[in-house]
Amino acid sequence: MSEAENTLAELRVLDLSSGVAGAYCSKLFAAYGADVIAVEPPGGSPLRRRGPFVDGRPYRETGAAWLYLGAGKRSVTLDVETASGQAVFHQMAEEAAVIVEDGAPGRMEALGLGYETLLHIKRRTILVSITPFGQTGPRSGWKTTNLTSFASGGQMSLTGDPRREPLVNGGAQAEYQAGLHAFAASAVAAVNADTYEVPQHIDISMQECMASALELYLPWWAYLKRDISGRKGNILSAMVGLYPAKNGHIGLHIMPRNWPWFAKAIGRPELVDDPRFKDNFSRLQNNDELEAIVYEWASEQDAMDVYQQAGAARAPIAAVHGIGDLMASAHLRQRGFFQQVEHPVAGTLTYPGPQWSMSEIGWPAAPAPLLGEHNTDVYCEEMGMSHEDLVRLRAAGVV
Repeated sequence: MSEAENTLAELRVLDLSSGVAGAYCSKLFAAYGADVIAVEPPGGSPLRRRGPFVDGRPYRETGAAWLYLGAGKRSVTLDVETASGQAVFHQMAEEAAVIVEDGAPGRMEALGLGYETLLHIKRRTILVSITPFGQTGPRSGWKTTNLTSFASGGQMSLTGDPRREPLVNGGAQAEYQAGLHAFAASAVAAVNADTYEVPQHIDISMQECMASALELYLPWWAYLKRDISGRKGNILSAMVGLYPAKNGHIGLHIMPRNWPWFAKAIGRPELVDDPRFKDNFSRLQNNDELEAIVYEWASEQDAMDVYQQAGAARAPIAAVHGIGDLMASAHLRQRGFFQQVEHPVAGTLTYPGPQWSMSEIGWPAAPAPLLGEHNTDVYCEEMGMSHEDLVRLRAAGVV
């Protein structure tokens, strides 16, 4: 598909956010063709201060978070806390299809950049607001972190050993999930705005993004008032869980139909005819004995070797992949998941690629912009500001 046929290529997105969720939302827009402008304060986005840094030396152009989340965008500097900055942003908003922000509820209104104001500037405006608890409700103004969003959304209550405290998942899942939901919602809204001229104020709550992924736990409570969310740890039963291997960990999810294949895969075909394990009920009744057998087998295995052999054995066995395993994965590399991107300051780095592949739209590998790299392009070449005006704004600390 040519760029002209890509709907997202026709969009301009202004990103006023300072956190991971907003930056991830706009990163996805940039990856699929939209013109994304990161509107950074003159000192740079807070994401630029997140390490690790190339060579271990903190520098605004080489922080890992910015290099990943800023990829493919353009960068301008603008202090929207000032009257001059707000006037400039109003002009920028005339050409924008989507505006992403993650300030506290009411902040955009206080800056003169609220939804109603933006509608007067452009009728088909889409404003995406990402906050911990949404724009309304008793907690709407509360602050949070990825960990507290993960906890408040219910996910943490399901994770960990039942004899211990709840555990948080690794990474920044609450923030990335909020960014992914924001991208999906705003992409749909952009199509509606283009087709039906319908503006939208999209309200993204990190708590709700987490709670929406609770699968069957909410329906069980809603329908039957039963809480089935108790933590179960890594071993749910002998046939479902994570087992320590000689090297790494092995994950199993053996359904009744897989039992004969699994018994053969672990070198114990006689277990198929063992009356203790003849059917699923019997295996549950003798779970401790079967668990001991699996523990003994797993302790002698190399996790990645077993994973390679599992397909031929028709047994659902997997290895827990570490970061090094992912980077070395021949499967991911053959699919082109990892991309080499050359940055003018950070050098050549390897980035994760697209979460999904589209037959007609690619995911070009592009570097993150330098701070204010596109000030002249956007303000002078595209908005018609004179170079003298830009110099004056820079001297005043507005850009």
